[in-house]
Amino acid sequence: MKRDELGDLVAFLAVAEARSFTRAKLGTSQSALSHTIKRLEARLGLRLLTRTTRSVAPTDAGERLIETLRPALDDIDKRLAALSALREKPAGTIRINTSEHAAETVLWPKLTRFLADCPDIKVELTIEHGFTDIVAGRYDAGVRLGEQVARDMIAVPIGPEMRMAVVGSPSYFKGRKKPGTPQDLAAHDCINLRFTTRGGLYAWEFEKDRRELKVRVEGQLAFNNGGLCLKAALDGFGLAFVPEDRVLAYVREGRLVRVLTDWCAPFPGFHLYYASRRQQSPAFALLVEALRYRKP
Repeated sequence: MKRDELGDLVAFLAVAEARSFTRAKLGTSQSALSHTIKRLEARLGLRLLTRTTRSVAPTDAGERLIETLRPALDDIDKRLAALSALREKPAGTIRINTSEHAAETVLWPKLTRFLADCPDIKVELTIEHGFTDIVAGRYDAGVRLGEQVARDMIAVPIGPEMRMAVVGSPSYFKGRKKPGTPQDLAAHDCINLRFTTRGGLYAWEFEKDRRELKVRVEGQLAFNNGGLCLKAALDGFGLAFVPEDRVLAYVREGRLVRVLTDWCAPFPGFHLYYASRRQQSPAFALLVEALRYRKP
């Protein structure tokens, strides 16, 4: 295969996966990319892409070519990454998909030290509220709560156990009786959280004496962001159900009142997870060890 033929195939894959000439991000003009694809189609004698004024989509032949190219190029990427083991210092870019809470409370504090010690390693964090297929998204790893990680993934704990907390402002509780059981939440204004990917409102999860209970709550507000749920609670709009570590300071300061503490049991904290078949680069192996949680 000639060198320019390989370049044409890489260009086709970028355009086909991005479904756009402008979003292919190959550092060349749209007209040049279009000419490259036409040249490839002419050489193969096949139409690979269907073009309209608004979108680009692979044809059946294009889909079959994608199925051939993606595993081959992924294998090349892995082998090139493995060559970094020959360097004196591990290097490369590590892409991680994570939630905002995990990024702020667990990842960033550890990454500040790790990046200072490993200047040749780059880390890219993508913040998403929902769940992402890290293999399809070509991420090196993801970060989610331990109970949310699929069984076919390797999971490494990177944070301590967590607890949830039900909180409201002192102004909210004026003239209101504090809930003693989760069922009492039916008499309160609760701030709902909606999962972006699942579409439904989150049912608050409780446990006491091995008895698990899920409660659908009602209220005037619903957000798809936990930080806004907390802010609304601070402003007196109702009760919020948020991670304990986000509210302890506010409870100590008297800005929030915590209730149903005995119903909020600990659960596995954040885990770094990645595909079991993934070939670890030296840089990735270093990052895993730097993030691994070790009990004090």
